[in-house]
Amino acid sequence: MKKHTEITYLAINNHKAYSTIIDKVLTECFKKEGLENTELYVNVILTDPENIKAMNAQYRHINKETDVLSFPMFDKNEIASLKQLAHEEVLGDIIISIERVKQQAEEYGHSFERELAYMVVHGFYHLMGEDHINEKDQESMRQKEEHILEILHFTRGEAKKE
Repeated sequence: MKKHTEITYLAINNHKAYSTIIDKVLTECFKKEGLENTELYVNVILTDPENIKAMNAQYRHINKETDVLSFPMFDKNEIASLKQLAHEEVLGDIIISIERVKQQAEEYGHSFERELAYMVVHGFYHLMGEDHINEKDQESMRQKEEHILEILHFTRGEAKKE
């Protein structure tokens, strides 16, 4: 099976369990979108609140911390043509604040694993050109996200894992 992820730890310790979840989620995302046989990959950067705030300020001109940032390399209408690429190419970057994942898991009453999986699938669909600015687009994106999470058994309200 082709690996579609490159994971970097920026200012936080490597954690094998994080990498396992990310690989699992992105493998399913690639499969669902018919990209599993491509040479595409996603660069995932796991970091701390300070670094994600700095990136948010630098690239989006929003000087505050956030949970996840996505930087697609292609427009939505270019994605279909990427299935024909014969060389390795990055689909885009997803940056995730691990501290925010922990906080939001606690806030929403589910496991860290579920929240991390959600951040990954959410970031992936942004890379695919999806958005949630208007209600119709948000509903479409949420359905895709929830479908992936259900397949992988990362359900809402699951018991917290220690």
